Amino acid sequence: MGENARTMTGSTSSDSGFLIRPAQAEDSAAIANLVRELAIYEKLEQFARATADDFREHLFGARPFALAFMAEVGGELVGFALAFPTFSTFRGQPGLYLEDLYVKPEHRGKGIGKALLAKLARLARDRGFGRLEWSVLDWNEPSIGFYRSLGARPLDEWTVYRIDDDALDRLAALAPEEGIPMSSLDG
Repeated sequence: MGENARTMTGSTSSDSGFLIRPAQAEDSAAIANLVRELAIYEKLEQFARATADDFREHLFGARPFALAFMAEVGGELVGFALAFPTFSTFRGQPGLYLEDLYVKPEHRGKGIGKALLAKLARLARDRGFGRLEWSVLDWNEPSIGFYRSLGARPLDEWTVYRIDDDALDRLAALAPEEGIPMSSLDG
């Protein structure tokens, strides 16, 4: 962004004609639509079930779990970045995890994705966070090249694991009740 960007009430505009600003509750439907577009691009559409109400509750409700920045061009929402805080036990310091970054195809190559990431990086630094990290699909060469151009490095020695749906329910059912010693679960 550099010299051609200015900051005003948390928003950053550029001479390139786009605006980066914090998401607001009124953006919830647009976020849901952009997430669906991202899911289609990532060939994961069958997993995109989040609704505008989900984003309204979890980003702007009584207990927000994540935050987002929106990219606008001429009043149209053309992209977003959604992140949430993490904590590194090794660093003894919080971090920020980028869950999704998406810019509509017709608006790529204009610096919008870089501006969204820069906004998250600034937020992380302003809050004393030690890192910004994310996952990328290994076939997504355009994104990998973009991230590497910014100085990001892959953590090839790590494998992401996930447990959800029925498996999450089964594991949760194994949790000991309060006051029950762990040894009573054995055997």
